Amino acid sequence: MALEVTNLEGNEVADDYTRKSVPQGRWSDTWYVFKSNFLKLVLINVFVLITFAPAIGLLFFRSAYIRMLGDVYPFNSSILFPYYTDVTGLAERLTLSADILFYAALILSGFIAAVGVAGATYSIRKLINTHGEFSLKGFFHGVKVNYFNTVFPVFVFLIFMYATFLIGDQMEYAQAMGGGAAGEITAYVFIIIATVLVGIFMAWVYAVGTTYKVKLIQLFKNSFVLCIGSILKTVFMAGFSLIPVWLFMIGGIVRYVSYAIFVFIGFSFIILCWTAFTQSVFDAYINPTLKVVEEEKKAARTQEEVVADEKQRARELLAAGKSELISRPIMPIAAEAAVTNIGKTFTRKDISAVAEGRDKLNSDVAAYENAHKNDTVYVEYNRLFAEREKALSDEPGKKGKKKKKISVDNLLK
Repeated sequence: MALEVTNLEGNEVADDYTRKSVPQGRWSDTWYVFKSNFLKLVLINVFVLITFAPAIGLLFFRSAYIRMLGDVYPFNSSILFPYYTDVTGLAERLTLSADILFYAALILSGFIAAVGVAGATYSIRKLINTHGEFSLKGFFHGVKVNYFNTVFPVFVFLIFMYATFLIGDQMEYAQAMGGGAAGEITAYVFIIIATVLVGIFMAWVYAVGTTYKVKLIQLFKNSFVLCIGSILKTVFMAGFSLIPVWLFMIGGIVRYVSYAIFVFIGFSFIILCWTAFTQSVFDAYINPTLKVVEEEKKAARTQEEVVADEKQRARELLAAGKSELISRPIMPIAAEAAVTNIGKTFTRKDISAVAEGRDKLNSDVAAYENAHKNDTVYVEYNRLFAEREKALSDEPGKKGKKKKKISVDNLLK
């Protein structure tokens, strides 16, 4: 990728939890979270559904309003002439005027719906990252930290949706009037394409903004990089996440099934799928970038830094290799020389005997060490490590004598 994902590592929005590892993989872990926390997801879905109530109410009243106008205005062609004037295009004009009003109000209702989406996003991400932690306090904390980064992409997407509906109504009106509608059709095609593209990009803006604390410019940059870098997966997962919406659009009896899905799990399902997918992309793009940065830093080190690093590693190996059990004599302890244990019942005389035995044993151990400290095996072993420790010291060598270069490779040579 020409552009890099930056400023994300270490800025994760996780104020009241710590992300745990995913030993089974991102998707198997998400499935485990889904089936083992189903009731929690239902509860989260209820909170989101409450915040979507104004938008649902507006759509219901829009349909009722248009039906009412259909009952009032004379659209029956059998009674038009000579009692009524020509009403060609009237139905389309009424739909357009209704959509201008109701869909504008729908944009405002998006500010309320974003409250539930923000809280649900934080809660579901916490469920995934902690394998099941959830609390109502965490939901409202998510509203606090994620609201702006949720309402902004929602608002932008609804603006394009608003334009799509109005241009579509205008196209139907032009077709009903019998004139040339080529311009309206072209505009309608382009606005649909623009709405889809903006919707996908805003979904990434929402994902990055609710996961990491970054500035606005960095938010757009990272969202663009991640979207382009995983465009095919993004399109597929966007379609998969919106399964409840596709069921609703089929109509018929399937629409009633979609109603039940949205009441119990629909919103949570959409957020869970998109959250799990975007987190897998974060894991794939952020960590490799960090590795490249670390390699570049390592390659840019000076020769003095390289030598100092080699010495430090050699000191660590030296310290780990030197053993007190080999560097000094330790007297073998025979069974008869061991200190006698005190039984469950004892007297002061028994305690004194044990103390004397312990002192005698310590004295014998010290005498044995002093007698054998000059044995060849201990002298050679300690000399070996003394030379290495001296070579690894930062003190300069004797005048005219070059110090031996010590590294991890020649430490014990």
